[in-house]
Amino acid sequence: MPREDNDFKAALEGKNIPILTLDEKWHLLFAEMEKTPEIEELERELNVLVDQESALHDECKKIKVLKKKLLGEIVPLRDKASRTGDKKIEHQLQETKRLIEDCNRKLEDHEDELLDLPREMYKVNYELMLATMDLCYEQMHDNTKEINQIDKWIRKVRIELKKNIIKLQEEEMENFNIYSYMHKIFGPEVIEIFDMTYDPDRRHPIRTPDGDAGRNYID
Repeated sequence: MPREDNDFKAALEGKNIPILTLDEKWHLLFAEMEKTPEIEELERELNVLVDQESALHDECKKIKVLKKKLLGEIVPLRDKASRTGDKKIEHQLQETKRLIEDCNRKLEDHEDELLDLPREMYKVNYELMLATMDLCYEQMHDNTKEINQIDKWIRKVRIELKKNIIKLQEEEMENFNIYSYMHKIFGPEVIEIFDMTYDPDRRHPIRTPDGDAGRNYID
């Protein structure tokens, strides 16, 4: 199935496409379908990006907590260094400033990565969506072909069933009429003798038009 990316992009403009691998409904699609190698590869790639984004957010939170703690230590250290002139305190102050600058650099790097990641995730998620749509529509197309074949078979069988029902009713009516005329012509006593002669075991009841079996039998 060819993909008209421009058409898709126009249709999806302004739409919020969920991250498919985080959507339970997406996973339910494959309860009855097997994922293609393309879908499995895109799923792995997207999961890596999702995990990477989550790890960066967690790391940023930890850095911000550390930075806040370090900032809280700056003023007391500066005051203490000014009062005492202690070189150790001055060194500790400089080390704290260095750690704060290090936190700022790491936050800046992580924030740059977090700006790029959504674009990468959107691209992979978009490709995964297209691959999923390809598979779903291919499966539905195959199902539709089979549905049409089964429907055709059912219509054919239904016609045959109607014919056989009509034939059954006609033959039941014929049996009923024959037996009725025999009773009228020969009388019940004679018919009883012939009933026993033709079918002494009475295995097969004569069916009447209303579907009930008579007391007499034919083979």
